[in-house]
Amino acid sequence: MTRIKLGLPKGSLQDATIQLFARAGFNIYASTRSYFPTIDDPEIECMLIRAQEMARYVADGVLDAGLTGQDWIAEHLAGAGGTTGLHGANDRALVPLADLVYAKQSFGRVRWVLAVPEDSRYQRPEDLEGATIATELVRATQAYFGRLGVGVNVEFSWGATEVKPPMLADAIVEVTETGSSLRANRLRIIDTVLESNTQLIANTRALDDEAKRTKLENVALLLKAAIEAQGRVGIMLNVRTEDLDEVLSLLPALQRPTISPLSDNGWVALNTIIEERTVRDLIPRLKAARAQGIVEYPLNKIVL
Repeated sequence: MTRIKLGLPKGSLQDATIQLFARAGFNIYASTRSYFPTIDDPEIECMLIRAQEMARYVADGVLDAGLTGQDWIAEHLAGAGGTTGLHGANDRALVPLADLVYAKQSFGRVRWVLAVPEDSRYQRPEDLEGATIATELVRATQAYFGRLGVGVNVEFSWGATEVKPPMLADAIVEVTETGSSLRANRLRIIDTVLESNTQLIANTRALDDEAKRTKLENVALLLKAAIEAQGRVGIMLNVRTEDLDEVLSLLPALQRPTISPLSDNGWVALNTIIEERTVRDLIPRLKAARAQGIVEYPLNKIVL
């Protein structure tokens, strides 16, 4: 039996990733004392790896596939003399299988931003010529300033990067979802260095194995379906045919609503998918349009 060696990101993304796999149909059980979570799929073997190191281990073939951010892929490729695309030497190439937009606090992308103290004289990235920049994303930051033609000293930061300006650094490049931590430390953003979201990546040698490729493609399909279902719910309702046009005008559908005849010729059943945030406003409007038997139900996966 083929077994996929799959890397899961340890740290801030760990819980969100395990929850995503659960919605995709895979139950993963992680212990605080082990780097080898169990999964209820005999064809997959999991290992917890820091997201910063994932691309290297997948590229080297230690892992067949793994989940990590585009930021750390870019950092790996910059260090390997590559570009921000997922192509290196043939025996070390990384292939993206799924673009998974989720983060530790939200369903969106994260940003690596260039930030300076609120009262700093620096207004633009170009103003930082000769300055010291603290960041964990060293190589990608060097590449960013290289593209701008601005000479800076980029220093690796082991953590607590927000507290380093102005005494230990002139500016920082730090990851943020909401910007709240930067504001709390009296920092202002002057540019976005790059945006990132999680990707499922695989080693080309693993994909040359037909059984592994099929398994990884199926996992990618289910993870993407789980991502598509985030923030959406299903709605079922009954409506008189004479009220159908008015009710349809209220329903923003993912595709077109499914309309099925009922035993009473004067009625039809509607089934559709909508954004969960719209439900509280939509249901009273549907009721006012004389819809009946309105049922909201959760979704785990949407396969487009």
